[in-house]
Amino acid sequence: MTDDARAGGQPEAGGRPGGSGLSDEERLAQLGYTQVLARRMSAFSNYAVSFTIISVLSGCLTLYLFGMTTGGPAVITWGWVAVGLMTLFVGLSMAEICSAYPTSAGLYFWAHRLAPPRSAAAWAWFTGWFNVLGQVAVTAGIDFGAASFLGAYLNLQFGFGVTPGRTVALFAAILVLHGLLNTFGVRIVAFLNSVSVWWHVVGVAVIVGALALVPDHHRSPDFVFTEFVNRTGWGSGPYVVLLGLLMAQYTFTGYDASAHMTEETHDASTAGPKGIVRSIWTSWIAGFVLLLGFTFAIQSYDAELATPTGAPPAQILLDALGATTGKLLLLVVIGAQLFCGMASVTANSRMIYAFSRDGALPFSRVWHTVSPRTRTPVAAVWLAALGALALGLPYLINTTAYAAVTSIAVIGLYIAYVIPTFLRVRKGAAFDRGPWHLGRWSGLIGIVSVSWVLVITVLFMLPQVSPVTWKTFNYAPVAVLVVLGFAATWWLASARHWFLARTPAQAPIPAEK
Repeated sequence: MTDDARAGGQPEAGGRPGGSGLSDEERLAQLGYTQVLARRMSAFSNYAVSFTIISVLSGCLTLYLFGMTTGGPAVITWGWVAVGLMTLFVGLSMAEICSAYPTSAGLYFWAHRLAPPRSAAAWAWFTGWFNVLGQVAVTAGIDFGAASFLGAYLNLQFGFGVTPGRTVALFAAILVLHGLLNTFGVRIVAFLNSVSVWWHVVGVAVIVGALALVPDHHRSPDFVFTEFVNRTGWGSGPYVVLLGLLMAQYTFTGYDASAHMTEETHDASTAGPKGIVRSIWTSWIAGFVLLLGFTFAIQSYDAELATPTGAPPAQILLDALGATTGKLLLLVVIGAQLFCGMASVTANSRMIYAFSRDGALPFSRVWHTVSPRTRTPVAAVWLAALGALALGLPYLINTTAYAAVTSIAVIGLYIAYVIPTFLRVRKGAAFDRGPWHLGRWSGLIGIVSVSWVLVITVLFMLPQVSPVTWKTFNYAPVAVLVVLGFAATWWLASARHWFLARTPAQAPIPAEK
């Protein structure tokens, strides 16, 4: 990978990206947009948003129960390693495109610029709708997971009975909290995201250190690296192994946030791509350490799997460390999950803001309004929260709803991630690279990325539990088809005549290669 800054093209005064000769505002204007959002975020803050949304203390632990029944320790451990590597390929491909087109529109704008002119608007339209679906589902998955762990803590501390209704109520309250936080403006959110990075790093270190040093009993390496557990009802081991990859792949979502925050970031053409890549590899390392810590510390597999709290990681902390220490560290986990959900609402709202700015959502004039006081898209914030709540409500009648929501998040986001990558691979040498790029490795990395996303898109639409009933049905395909059908109908009936019709002609980036 290449960065003009390494070749001497350091950012100039006034916020000019390395080697481009344009300020952030000038490059945004060249892409067809006026600077409206406040550009206050540093490169670290941009990275912090994506790292916070990936949140190993959220994704790894909220789906740990799924991992324990769908492959067990072997798939939890090796699945994380394999999925992390493939995700890094996807992230590298996205980062290169982000450097070329640093706008909060992100993925759908990239698709428009990279597609053949006659079909560019259609590629952008469907990319945008998949991105909206994935972003809303990620927000739902994160905050629903936080509600589940908060319910577990309240049950342990105050005897708060965990029921679907109470979990959904906590879920709604957390979404309201995150909506309020994001309403106050980007500065407080940026500060909390920066705090979140250190909360995650120190939190993982403290939790893993405690799990390594305090318990009298640890599992053997054979158990952690080779033990296979299948409680899904399916008889095929390979099928269960593949299903078990969902735990890791769901955790590695949301890093497109660095792209969606570029209109609020200084030196966006380098800070945005670096934020994407750094958030992935640092999460890959932290998550591996965290998962090893929990899996080695399992005291009784069956007892912790059947915990009345519904959160095996909480029970592992209690059994391994005792009630007082276990509850304190459970609060650390819940805090990380709340940080994660807050950042997800931020990124989700920026995507909604950008997409509605181009008229692609119903009532777009409402969703792309910006508060004159805070210069943040307040209406989009609350649409993101309400959309997430709607996706979580089926939990009231469907026991596998959480796994379905996480599947929707992975499918929606990764389709949106890979469409621009596919178009960039097709474009080949005609692609106008930004100051951060992959050089001669771009094509190969892009092909690997596209292939991987094709596999997981099919995989996570498949049934996860046998027998399949209305209570265990994976409704991810239904949600995807509903959104796709709505977007296709609107496209054919109207949007194909006006969507992005007035976008300026493609402008190359005057960067030194």
